[in-house]
Amino acid sequence: MLLRYFYDEKLAHASYMVGCQQHGKAVVIDPMRNIEPYIEVARKEKLEIVGSLETHIHADFVSGSRELADRFGATLYISDEGDENWKYTNLEGLSYQLLKDGDIIKLGNLTFEVMHTPGHTPEHISFLLTDGAAADKPIGIFTGDFVFVGDIGRPDLLERAAGMAGTAEVGARQMFKSIQRFKELPDYLQVWPAHGAGSACGRALGAIPSSTVGYEKQFNWAMKIENEEEFVKELLRGQPEAPYYFAVMKRVNKIGIELIKNLPEIPFIDSLKEIEKVIKDGFLVIDTRSPKDFSKGFIAGTVNIPLSQSFITWAGWIVDYNQPIYVLTNPTDIEEVLIALRSIGIDKIAGFADVKGMLSQSNKLCSYENITPMEARTLLSEGKAQIVDVRNLSEYEEGHIDGAKHIMLGTLKNRLEEVPKGKVIMQCRSGARSGIATSILLSKGFKDVVNLDGGYERWITEIQTDAVRN
Repeated sequence: MLLRYFYDEKLAHASYMVGCQQHGKAVVIDPMRNIEPYIEVARKEKLEIVGSLETHIHADFVSGSRELADRFGATLYISDEGDENWKYTNLEGLSYQLLKDGDIIKLGNLTFEVMHTPGHTPEHISFLLTDGAAADKPIGIFTGDFVFVGDIGRPDLLERAAGMAGTAEVGARQMFKSIQRFKELPDYLQVWPAHGAGSACGRALGAIPSSTVGYEKQFNWAMKIENEEEFVKELLRGQPEAPYYFAVMKRVNKIGIELIKNLPEIPFIDSLKEIEKVIKDGFLVIDTRSPKDFSKGFIAGTVNIPLSQSFITWAGWIVDYNQPIYVLTNPTDIEEVLIALRSIGIDKIAGFADVKGMLSQSNKLCSYENITPMEARTLLSEGKAQIVDVRNLSEYEEGHIDGAKHIMLGTLKNRLEEVPKGKVIMQCRSGARSGIATSILLSKGFKDVVNLDGGYERWITEIQTDAVRN
C-alpha cells in the first residue's frame, strides 16, 4: 500500500493519495483543485488515478474531484447521506458512486468502509482503510472535517456562512452522537484529518499532521465531555468568524465549477494608465507585497493582500466573486497567486501586472505611516486619534487596548460606516492584518489612517514595561 500526504499551507488543507501498488491503482481523498501534485506522484509511482473520495461538501476550498474526473475519468465517491439540501448535483457525464453508511469501496487489495459522521455537515462521511495484503483490520480512518488533531469540526458554518438558521445546534447534537461512535473504534487506528492548524473549520486545530484514535480519546477536549448539553454549549462557544467565501464554496462544490483548462489566459498589463482606469471604474486591484513594502509606496486605490500563508483567507473575505479583479505582483509569483486564488474559486482574474514596473511608472505614489505604541498612546491620550482593532472577536475579548473599537478585518469592507471619523489607528496582533485594513480604508477614500507597528503584542510589551518603570 502507498499512502502520501499533501498539505496546502495557505488553506491548512490536507489531502491524501492511497494506492494499491500491486494493481497499479490509486485514489485521492479530499483533493485540492490543483491536481498537479497528485499527477506527479502517480507518474513517479506508476499508478493510475481511478477515484476521488470526498468526506463532505467542502466549505473552504474548491474540490479537485471534477478535475480528476475530467483528466483521468476518475470515479467520484461521494456522500448520499443528509437531506436533499446536501446532495451533489450536475453529475451528468461523470462516473460516480453515492455512498451510505457501511458501504464498501474496493481498490485492489485495499478496502474503504464508509462511516457516516454528521455534525460538521449533515452528509459528512469518514473512510476506514484496510490493507488486505497485510491485515484483516483497518489501519486508519480518514476523518475529513469530523475529528482533527486536538479538535473537532465546527457545526455552525451552515448557519453562520450559508445562512441556514437553526442548524448550528442540530449539527452540534449530531456531532455528539458521531463522537460516541468514534470512541468505539480501536485505539490503534491512525487518524488522518483534512485540516491542520490555521483552518477556520475548527476552533483550535493541532499542527501535527496525524494522530490516533487512542490519543484523541485521551487528549482531545471533545472526547472528554460525556454530557450532551455541556458538549453542545462548549462546541458552539468561541468559534472563529466564518469567512464570507465559505458560502460560495458550498455552492461551488455541490454543483461544480469551470474546469481550469477552460479558464481564459490571464493578460499581462504593462500600462499604469490601464491599472489606474480599472481602479477608477471601481474594480479591485490587489497588491501582493508585504505590508512593510506596500506602506512605503503604492498606487492609490490598490488593496494590499500579502502573498503569505494567510493570502487565501483574506482574499476570500475581501474579493467580490461577482466582479473581475486585477493583481499586482512579482511576475515570478503569478503562478502561485493563480493557484491560490483558484483554490477558492476566484476565477475572474482580468489581468496582472509587474508591481515594480507599475510603481516605476508613477510619480505620485501613496504611503502610510507605521507608528509605535508610544506614539499611538500619545495620540490616544490627547484625543487626537481613535483606534480600531481588526482581530477576531475571541482575541479582542481576551484583551484589548482601552477604547479600541472592534471591527474584524474580514468584515471591514461592509462596515465602513462604523469606522470612527478623524485620525484612525488600525491595530491587530502583530501589525500584518491591520496593514491590510489600512490599505482597505485608504482605497475607500479615508485620508488619515495609520498602522500600529507590532500590534497588540508590541503594545503590551512596551506600554506595560513603561508603566512598570514609572
